Amino acid sequence: MNLLLAAAYVLIWGSAFNAARVVALEWPPLWALAIRFVLVVPLLWLLWRRLGGALPQGADRWRLAAMGALGMGAYLALSWVASKHVPSGLVALLAATSPLFVALGERVIRGVRLPLLGVAGLGVGWLGVAVLGLGRAVDGLAAAEAWGIGLTLLGALCQAAGVLAYAPARGRVDPWSANLGQTAVAAVLLVALALPFGGALPDSMSDAVLLAMLYSVLVVGIGGYALFFAVLRRFGPSRAAALQLLAPPVAALIGWAMLGERLLPGDVLGGALTLAGLLLVFRARRA
Repeated sequence: MNLLLAAAYVLIWGSAFNAARVVALEWPPLWALAIRFVLVVPLLWLLWRRLGGALPQGADRWRLAAMGALGMGAYLALSWVASKHVPSGLVALLAATSPLFVALGERVIRGVRLPLLGVAGLGVGWLGVAVLGLGRAVDGLAAAEAWGIGLTLLGALCQAAGVLAYAPARGRVDPWSANLGQTAVAAVLLVALALPFGGALPDSMSDAVLLAMLYSVLVVGIGGYALFFAVLRRFGPSRAAALQLLAPPVAALIGWAMLGERLLPGDVLGGALTLAGLLLVFRARRA
């Protein structure tokens, strides 16, 4: 049972990047993401009401709003726009650098001392990103591709900022209230971004986009978060975080097998270093 739960968790979070790529190649990414969130919010609200969730109080509301705006809305907006320019496996890998930004932010902003293992993990992780970028540059980095890589890293930074802002409220807000609150804030932000910057509303839909949107709304937006909470309860935060390291390789394999995406040798080497660095950071936090 534990193996099936872990496998489903990794598969859903890895394939989320592939679904985003399918949609972003045909629809304006900001409008696609705004539509996805507008559809998810009422479904989450019904689930939240059924589970008897409670609204956060006081400053926790602002912390949750920051998580929704930065950690979900801005992060996904940048990632989906990037998905138009770079392979989904690469987006998944670069998005996974968010914990490196979190660890760096905790050290710089809060003065949290990292064990030597954690410092080594940060170094190895960022070395992996540098190797990846250098490999792409040597291969001939197109302007659109460079733009996509930069947007994904900026999205990871936004997600880290949201996590740091929300961290003090994490133990006081129940998971489904947190999910509903941040999703609602993200929906408002994405509509506000799509209106001036999203281009024209999509006026057609291929079968591939329909399936990818349904998958993104129901499987990722609802089922993915349900699995996330289940994995947290069953395995604990450290092991759940370690499982997330498998999402980029899964996204890369699905992208190669189903979308014809190609990863360069530098991507593989840089990705391996980045994931190794993340693993060291997680181990240091658990120690």
